[in-house]
Amino acid sequence: MNEASLQDTAQRALALMRAQGFDEAQVTVSRTRQDELNIAHNEPSLLRSIESQRLSLIGLVDARKASTELTDLGEAALREAVAALFSDAHGAPRDEANAVSSGQQARIVQGPQESDPALLADKVRELLAFRERETPKMMLEEGVASHTLATSHTLTSGGSELSSSIGIHEMSVLGTARDGRQSSSFNYAGGACHDLAERAASEWFGIAEMLRDTEQQIHTRPVGGKFVGEVVLTPMAVDDLLAWLLGQIGDVQLIAGTSLYRDRVGQAIASPMLSLRSRFDAPGVAALSADAFVTPPVEVLREGVLMTLTPSLYGSRKTGLRHVPIAAAGWEIAAGEASRSQLVSAVPRGALVGRLSMGMPASNGDFSGVIKNSFSIDGGVVGQALSETMISGNMAQMLRDVAGVSRERLDMGALVLPWIRISGLHFS
Repeated sequence: MNEASLQDTAQRALALMRAQGFDEAQVTVSRTRQDELNIAHNEPSLLRSIESQRLSLIGLVDARKASTELTDLGEAALREAVAALFSDAHGAPRDEANAVSSGQQARIVQGPQESDPALLADKVRELLAFRERETPKMMLEEGVASHTLATSHTLTSGGSELSSSIGIHEMSVLGTARDGRQSSSFNYAGGACHDLAERAASEWFGIAEMLRDTEQQIHTRPVGGKFVGEVVLTPMAVDDLLAWLLGQIGDVQLIAGTSLYRDRVGQAIASPMLSLRSRFDAPGVAALSADAFVTPPVEVLREGVLMTLTPSLYGSRKTGLRHVPIAAAGWEIAAGEASRSQLVSAVPRGALVGRLSMGMPASNGDFSGVIKNSFSIDGGVVGQALSETMISGNMAQMLRDVAGVSRERLDMGALVLPWIRISGLHFS
């Protein structure tokens, strides 16, 4: 299905919804094609191409909203889906906040539009050779090198027309290290880029460092008692902190009235070392929101000061807050001034945290969780890998207690994140 076909299908669907009697409507037709070469148990396993298409319909009648998706884009299936959606909308609760976008226009073409299977094979070959040569104790349970082309066309009854064609290369590995009967916990690295050929496979997304670190995590020891210490979060662990903050300034918490930051725009909520902004032009990201708005760049934190909340159109109409459209992904935390080694050397006692395993923090930000793929730090020196070690604290307080941000950052495509040193965590 080419771009013209996507557009034709979207126009046909919107015309049917108008004829059915919807007051407002949004239709999105999308097609995804992926070529991928898989790895299983340290060997190339499966080369395949996957193709899918989908039509998403959102309809409003008397401020009542219903939505559906279908993969059969034929005329009969579409007419049946539109009729059923109209019935569903009449049965939905009335909500004056429901609306669709209007007047939005964009056509985005980004990233590699053609696949190169030979490049994928080269990268898998490089990755497996690196594992065998540099980290022979690693067992790559799963891995993949792929090219994905995602195209879509969105129309609304308000006159919005948004199209995108986003091509990306992705590579990821998941595995454990083994020595006799001893093994590490699972570890993972991966990300997306525009051109895998720019560097060796192991140099993308921190893959080489992850493989080497995991080999050092076969033999572990307890943290040794309860104490209040510091952590240096790796970028993978920083992602958890970022996700919590983005959740606090988004629809769910704002509408529920549980956001800690509902009335804090313009105030300092984090360390002045923290600045967070969007990168909605990142590999694999289209600068479009799920509710069909173009997404200009957004600055969330400027030296610790909260610059904006990010309610959707619905969230804005529900809360009275200014609408700030954001894309599905694409964020970066600004680099700091210290090196990674300087962050570690400043920690009297604590841990270098590779990953946090925990449930949803409490509404006030309190949390406790197990740190995985992590190492002890004593006297500013990284020590042995840690066995089941708990840390507890408060997410909002962690943002305020940031004591250092590294100048090195890990580029995973949709996220570019530094290493961050934070004080005041409870170890047990």
